[in-house]
Amino acid sequence: MILTFSLTLPIKDPVLQFALLLFIILLAPMLLRVIRVPSIVGLILAGVAVGTHGFGLLEIDAAVKMFASIGLLYIMFLAGLEIDFRDFKRNSLKSAVFGFLTFSIPLSIGTITTFYYLGFPFQSSLLLASMYATHTLISYPIVSRLGVTKNEAVTITVGGTIITDTAALLLLSLITASAKGNLNLPFLLEMAASLIFFSTVVLWVFPKIARWFFQNIESEGVSQYIFTLTVVFASASLAEIAHIEPIIGAFLAGLALNRLIPHASPLMNRIQFVGNALFIPFFLIRVGMIVDLKILFGTHAALKVAATILTVAYVTKWLAAYITQQIFGYSTTERNIIFGLGSSHAAATLAIILIGFELKLFDESVMNGTILMILVTCIASTFITERAAKKLAIHELQNIAKDNERLERILVPLANPANFEQLLDLAILIKNPRSHEPIYPLSVVNDDSEAKKNILINNKLFEKAIAHAAATETNIEVIQRVDLNTSGGILRAIKDLAISDVVMGWNGKASTTDFFFGSIMTQLLQNTNNNILVSKVLQPINTLSKIIIIVPQNAALESGFKHWLTIIKRLSGQLSKNITFYVAESDIDFFKNLFKKQRPALDAEIQMFQDWDVFERAETLVSNDDLLLIVSAREQTVSYQRGMERLLRVLSHYFTDKNFVIIYPEQTL
Repeated sequence: MILTFSLTLPIKDPVLQFALLLFIILLAPMLLRVIRVPSIVGLILAGVAVGTHGFGLLEIDAAVKMFASIGLLYIMFLAGLEIDFRDFKRNSLKSAVFGFLTFSIPLSIGTITTFYYLGFPFQSSLLLASMYATHTLISYPIVSRLGVTKNEAVTITVGGTIITDTAALLLLSLITASAKGNLNLPFLLEMAASLIFFSTVVLWVFPKIARWFFQNIESEGVSQYIFTLTVVFASASLAEIAHIEPIIGAFLAGLALNRLIPHASPLMNRIQFVGNALFIPFFLIRVGMIVDLKILFGTHAALKVAATILTVAYVTKWLAAYITQQIFGYSTTERNIIFGLGSSHAAATLAIILIGFELKLFDESVMNGTILMILVTCIASTFITERAAKKLAIHELQNIAKDNERLERILVPLANPANFEQLLDLAILIKNPRSHEPIYPLSVVNDDSEAKKNILINNKLFEKAIAHAAATETNIEVIQRVDLNTSGGILRAIKDLAISDVVMGWNGKASTTDFFFGSIMTQLLQNTNNNILVSKVLQPINTLSKIIIIVPQNAALESGFKHWLTIIKRLSGQLSKNITFYVAESDIDFFKNLFKKQRPALDAEIQMFQDWDVFERAETLVSNDDLLLIVSAREQTVSYQRGMERLLRVLSHYFTDKNFVIIYPEQTL
């Protein structure tokens, strides 16, 4: 039997197409990394090589378009999902200023240049200038990888991107309607109504549905991921109905789910993994496939148009970044990150140029010039962004060097299979993200005749704990102790491992209070100076609405004050929740000044609370969907309040349906 094989170009077989694309995604970044070329550039250049304008191995068919479209939506969705929502709200005015500058400067200069220098009609000039105003966050994966997405310069650039792209695409809709003779009052009213409907559904209805889903399908990782993708594509589809680009819908979907998907969570890890491994590379390859390098050898007129487009696109975006820097006092590095992120043109640019070409407002010279601009800006943007992002990352690492000097090791005693996931999630959320220390799940087995049997049972629990932590790429090291009693095993583990923090659970029932806290907790508090967190969280922590913190008087005088405040900042940053501090009247001014001095500033509401003697009154401050953090204290410390001796009994009686965490700060013994 003789097997024959023939290969025609471009490749039509879907299996071979997919295999080739995966081969490119695997090898292109690896090869170019040797000469220090960013992986994003490698994928774009690989797309140039395999496209119909290169070696002709692949063509942009329906499958490539679909995966590339998903990749673009993924970039915008991640931008909305990873942004610090509180910083985004706090810097909304700055985002609006940058959005206005990065839209108006390219639009005005571009219109004048195209109309007077290139001699285009006004309508064509205006449409081409709107293309200059848009930009695609093609280098966003770089800032995400380097961990600087929460930097203010990145935040306002992302916010400004949505403003300028939305404005440019709305202008596209108006020009398109005008060219077709449909620009009238009914069209404008329909557009306004669809925008209102779209925004309401995505930003108000979808979060409510998502909260319910995550509360009830908390342990189904695949279902949560599919649900998240459904929200993204439903938002993108609604955006199209509202006459705006799907990328805007994907970004708003990220904002809608922002507070429900912590950065250090299994779901976020799945979202980032799939996007960075498949969909985003597909989009970058597709960008390269549309590039025709032969335009460099075209006519003089084509070169003139291409040079004008490229020059105006770069100069106007740089001016917007420079003026933004001057207004808000940003550093040169922050200006470069704004310019790097905001200078690449791809998605919205393609939409505008293709529609303009179909309406015969542009000729082939504009099409070719635009494609050259896409190639050059995407490659240059990647180099500029990576260089600036590395400097920002180094600067931020230097700023937190003192925090890293403190050895942070978190111990999580596990006993109840029903709550081990919640305890691990809490430990992961409060862990220093830059620390390489593992989290230590601990099981203590009493040294009796059942010890061997209990060890085997606990091994099953550890297997689940390892799998759960692995989904967040968190390093854990399981510990087993055989001891005469539970408290002795925990204390020995704390000493052996130099533990700094203990995260443990409590079912909150009064019937177990005397046994659990009168024995284990009392021993821990009396024999260690560690930071101890006692948790009773009844629902997935990411679905909670806000964080309420009750702080005793003189808490700032304790040695562990800075550490528990850092933990709260990490927790609130991961969950992107609103924070309310309840403090003693004498401490209000201190906390206000302290939060203003934080870098970045801690955006929290401050209220007065002095009812430790009647702590049950605090029950009215907390709803069932809130997380209550109670900063308690050990006896004979400066922040210890008389009412703390009955705190646990009050919680077990009045807070049975509430989510709370008690913090016993670190003390100097």
